Amino acid sequence: MFVKITEQPSLHDDLDKKEVGELLAEMNEEDQKVALAVKAAIPQITKLVEGIVPRMKRGGRIFYMGAGTSGRLGVLDASEIPPTFGMPNTYVIGLIAGGDTALRNPVEKAEDDPDRAWQELLEHNITPLDTVIGVAASGTTPYVIGALRDARKFGCLTASISCNPDSPVAAEAEIPIEAIVGPEFVTGSTRLKSGTAQKLICNMITTTTMIKMGRVKGNKMVNMQLSNKKLVDRGTRMLVEELGLEYDKAQHLLLLHGSVKKAMDAYKETEKH
Repeated sequence: MFVKITEQPSLHDDLDKKEVGELLAEMNEEDQKVALAVKAAIPQITKLVEGIVPRMKRGGRIFYMGAGTSGRLGVLDASEIPPTFGMPNTYVIGLIAGGDTALRNPVEKAEDDPDRAWQELLEHNITPLDTVIGVAASGTTPYVIGALRDARKFGCLTASISCNPDSPVAAEAEIPIEAIVGPEFVTGSTRLKSGTAQKLICNMITTTTMIKMGRVKGNKMVNMQLSNKKLVDRGTRMLVEELGLEYDKAQHLLLLHGSVKKAMDAYKETEKH
């Protein structure tokens, strides 16, 4: 029988009678369990990234599919790839049950339709080179189950991120990732530990994928978008450190070429001649 640990009673009671400091200390105590739960899932996350990279090198994409908090986390992770790594927004795509409206407001019954997700993937011209990652803390969301079932039949690489062991969502995924964080501080509130675990795992998947796609040099975001003064300054300092240039010259070079990597490549090419 499938038991939702995420719905079990909190290990902390009488929350409404406690002082603020006590509540925060107990929440922090629970949060410390998250990193260990994610650590236990590293072998499965490794297997997923090692499957994604060769597909992406041939034009494949990542699709996150989720509802509610889980869906929002997928959309968040996808939206941060272009500014951080300079990749087009077509490489990592977050789809949420109920569409963009659901990012801010709950859309009634959107997650209960097991067929809708596949229709949305078809609208994005899904191919077998793509990877579909179902994000569902409970592991029971019909929208996510349907997405994984149909994508797997189609030949996509499929994975799930859930916080209950042996869930229906995990059963549909080729690579199930389970972060078993235990009961939530507020019973059933999976925006807490479960959401934190899912955010960490999404970070790990896309960051390691982007590193392996050559979007990082050393430990630097050399392909980041120069969308504000802070990032222009960061990029300039990277060039100062890497090329030994004066700050003003480095900044001119950066703005001329539009990214740290392009500026580095252009400068090194000039130095050859």
